[in-house]
Amino acid sequence: MTSSHPNPGLESPGGASDSKFRVFVRRKRLNDSVQVVDEKPKSEDRPKWVLKNLWFREGYYTWVACTEDFILQLYYPTILLSQSKAVLIALPDIEEFAYKKGKRSLRSKKSSPSSELLRMELKAASSIRAAGEPPAKWEKILEGIRMMRSSEDAPVDSMGCEKAGNALPPKERRFAVLVSSLLSSQTKDHVTHGKLSRAVQRLQQNDLLTPVAIDSADEATIKNLIYPVGFYTRKANNLKKIANICLSKYNGDIPSTLEELLSLPGIGPKMAHLVMNVAWDNVQGICVDTHVHRICNRLGWVSRPGTKQKTTSPEETRESLQMWLPKEEWVPINPLLVGFGQTVCTPVRPRCGMCSISDLCPSAFKESGSPSSTAKKSGMRKKL
Repeated sequence: MTSSHPNPGLESPGGASDSKFRVFVRRKRLNDSVQVVDEKPKSEDRPKWVLKNLWFREGYYTWVACTEDFILQLYYPTILLSQSKAVLIALPDIEEFAYKKGKRSLRSKKSSPSSELLRMELKAASSIRAAGEPPAKWEKILEGIRMMRSSEDAPVDSMGCEKAGNALPPKERRFAVLVSSLLSSQTKDHVTHGKLSRAVQRLQQNDLLTPVAIDSADEATIKNLIYPVGFYTRKANNLKKIANICLSKYNGDIPSTLEELLSLPGIGPKMAHLVMNVAWDNVQGICVDTHVHRICNRLGWVSRPGTKQKTTSPEETRESLQMWLPKEEWVPINPLLVGFGQTVCTPVRPRCGMCSISDLCPSAFKESGSPSSTAKKSGMRKKL
């Protein structure tokens, strides 16, 4: 096959090359080979081209340009992933030709390996949710969780960090919320919402719930009072440091910005957002703990940027969730999902059988379930 163009098969109908589309030309059959006209016709002798039919096929927008002797298929490799946004991908070496004249038609019977690879890539790309696009039926799912949580029987409903120091003056209460948040991190639920609340009470009963008292107290005393919260030795040391910082830099109060809270020893993003929300009534982000992180991934609400992969940390979950969740839901989503994770969507053996949104959850019955969930799944199969 020869062509006057330096890159045969890449000419637009007007004769000019254009890297944005790939043109396949077949003029006539001769000895089972494809021949393309060798000489470029003069401008006055060029046939008139007629563009017909635009359709979407296998990931391509395709125009067909026709004359009496030629049929060109112009492939535009465009995948629409979001509103008014397009991503151009590399063209494979497609070996499919279309030839039509009168009633004759011929197509290659086999697709090239790269064409098959392209189909797989297109299928995967089409299933990726665009950044900022809400997941399907999220409002219905959220309402279902609210209904299940209406009894407010989860530990977080009575022993959450926001309950710390309710009877204290505003300045002391803010410090109590900060202390409670620090002690709750990396502590299991049965400790956090039982013995943790008693640990905070012991600090208060011993007049050790103010920066001045903690700064002057012996570290061993603090350690004994907060036991058995997780990493109590390290937390006792961090409490001493935080109390000193609050006294020296903030006049006995706690930092009022997210950046300053994150600079305190032992305070991470989850705790900083919680303290900003509860202590300062300043919503700057979603408080994402292990329950929110786990449930959002099970529901398919979050993913790593540009992929369908699950987020690998609470901070990744927070960033992904904030891209689409309305801001008025940023505060209530934490206690709602934390309580749901404590009672129904538990870390081990989630109770899918008693969950009213299991038919909307892509992870339902896919993890090792309790006998009740296994029975529910068997019952559903029998109904089908």
